[in-house]
Amino acid sequence: MRSTSMTHVYFMPGMAANPSIFEYIQLPDDQYTIHWLKWKIPYKNECMHSYITRMLEDVIHPHPVLIGVSFGGVIVQEMAKLIPVKRLILVSTVKSKHELPARMKMARKTGLYKILPTSLAGRIGDLENLPVGEFTKKRAHLYKQYLSVSDKEYLDWAIEQMVCWDQEEPLKGTIHIHGDKDVVFPIKNIENCIILEGGTHIMIINRFRWFNKHLPSLIEEGKLAEEKNTIKKD
Repeated sequence: MRSTSMTHVYFMPGMAANPSIFEYIQLPDDQYTIHWLKWKIPYKNECMHSYITRMLEDVIHPHPVLIGVSFGGVIVQEMAKLIPVKRLILVSTVKSKHELPARMKMARKTGLYKILPTSLAGRIGDLENLPVGEFTKKRAHLYKQYLSVSDKEYLDWAIEQMVCWDQEEPLKGTIHIHGDKDVVFPIKNIENCIILEGGTHIMIINRFRWFNKHLPSLIEEGKLAEEKNTIKKD
C-alpha cells in the first residue's frame, strides 16, 4: 500500500537524451514516485530563465527531489533556484562554470560553439549501416537508442547554454555524483563530489545498480549509507 506522504523524484536526462536513460532506475515504490522530464524545444532566442519556467510546468509536486544528468544537471540546478526542493542530486555534470573543461571554456571565449554542425546530429544512427568497426556500431546504436532530440534549434540552444553557463558557486546542499572515467567532464576539474570508481559519463545507464542501492539514503540522509565510498574534497 502506497504511503500518503510519497516523495516525488523528478529525473532530467542529459543533452538531447530521452528519459529512457532512467529505465533501469528503481526506488522503493512505497516511498517514492518517479517522474521523467522531457526536453522542450526552445523558442527562438529564449533565455534560460524563460525555458526553466516552462520546464517547471511539468514539476507539479511541492518540495520534489530533482536529479539531473549532464546538461540536465544544469537544468535542475536552475530549477532549484526557483522552487524549494527536498534534495538536489547531480550526476555526471558540473556545479559551476569553474568545473567546465578547458575546451568548453575556450569554445565560450572564441565562440567556436556557434559553428558546430548540429544539423548532422539526426544522422548519427546511419553509422550502424556503414562498414565501420563493431565498437563504432555499438556506440552509434547506443546514441540512436537514447539520444532522440535532434532538432537543430534545440541543439544550438543547449550547447550555447552549457558552454556559456555562468554559475559562480555551487548551490548549497547540492549532492554531486561523478565518475572518475568521465571524459566529458573530467574528474580533475570537479570538487566536492561522491566519486564512482570506473564510472563514465553514461554511468546512469551502465551502473544503475549502484544508483538503485544508494539513492534512497542520498535522498533521505543527504549522504551515502556506506562511508567507504571515495569522496573528493577541496
